[in-house]
Amino acid sequence: MFDGVTREQWKSLLAAMSGWMLDSMDFLLFTFAIGAIQSEFGLPSRSMGLLMSVALFAGAAGGLLFGRLADRYGRVRAMTWSILVYSLATGGLATSQSVVALVFWRALVGLGMGGEWACGAVLVAETWPAKHRAKAIGIMQSGWAIGALAAAGLSALMLERYGWRALFLAGLLPSVAAFFIRRHVREPEIWSAAGRTKGPSPGFAGLFSATLAKRTLVASLLASCVLVAYWGLMTWLPSFLATPIERGGAGLTITKSALWTVLIQLGAFVGYVSFGWIADRIGRRPAFTLFMAGALVTIPIYAMAASNIKVLLFVGPLVGYFAHGYFAVFGALLAELYPTAIRATGQGFCYNVGRLASALSPYFIGKAAERGGIGVALGVDALFFGLAAWLVWLLPETRMLDLETPREERAA
Repeated sequence: MFDGVTREQWKSLLAAMSGWMLDSMDFLLFTFAIGAIQSEFGLPSRSMGLLMSVALFAGAAGGLLFGRLADRYGRVRAMTWSILVYSLATGGLATSQSVVALVFWRALVGLGMGGEWACGAVLVAETWPAKHRAKAIGIMQSGWAIGALAAAGLSALMLERYGWRALFLAGLLPSVAAFFIRRHVREPEIWSAAGRTKGPSPGFAGLFSATLAKRTLVASLLASCVLVAYWGLMTWLPSFLATPIERGGAGLTITKSALWTVLIQLGAFVGYVSFGWIADRIGRRPAFTLFMAGALVTIPIYAMAASNIKVLLFVGPLVGYFAHGYFAVFGALLAELYPTAIRATGQGFCYNVGRLASALSPYFIGKAAERGGIGVALGVDALFFGLAAWLVWLLPETRMLDLETPREERAA
């Protein structure tokens, strides 16, 4: 199944997956604590959406910053820094006594979150062979689902019993992983060799050269559509499940909404892993389109079936599968669009332009929910998945591409 894969390659994958898993846990703890924080500080829904938006804005900055750091100082080193940032900032949230403090710590969490993905995805892409690249990225991406399950579990165990501040203190745990990764994982040889033979990275300017400008623009638009839809959905999904039925929600308790989120994340885990096999078999673009179509169909059904527990039970894992699994394409496809010297910069730029575009999505979903209910707002949000299904066909198919292919051949 993974013939020819070495121990060092598995170590790189485990490191990136662990960082992303813990990143997910720290970031999503806030979505479960929204109700408790909103009640304590007396904030309206749109303000809670803005707190999520702050983290996404900072995540975009983090992806851009750490992408450049990864190209200059190394993938492993930059990833370690990013993990320390988001874990310490999550613990810092527990000390918040004002809205200003909440904004500050959420911004730092977002900065680290954006940086971890940019570094981890390119680390895996550069260490694994082309025939297994999408599978490996899919396994790495599955760490997000595991982290989300951990966040749901911690929330169910701690939130009502100990409060949201104790919940965020648990977010300090990922800092331990940073020391393990820095000590036991080596930089990709392809990055080390590029630094020895080709000199310094051309930076962001290289993304807009004559051969790369079009794909940079299209990839950024693609990421924007997907992340607008994704963060609009995931920010408010726990709240949707816990909102009373008369206000357009599912009417579950906080504990039960966390358990229903588990069903979605189990579907997401299967989606992350299976997408890699599908993409390595039939290509990046057809696989991505399949998942976009599935998300476009299942999310409105789920959102409009708030009071029908049987529908939620059946469709929930499908929402998780289709609305999450495709993320593996970004780690593989974006890496395959750029040469080594600016690979992390390119991944960080395109993905985080999308994150920047999506930053206001939680705010507008919260605002729309105040008018028509959360269920209706989430259904409309899914339309962005349909637009992404069209955009991906404007990019080249890169299945089985050797990352050592010269830039001019890759751009042809």
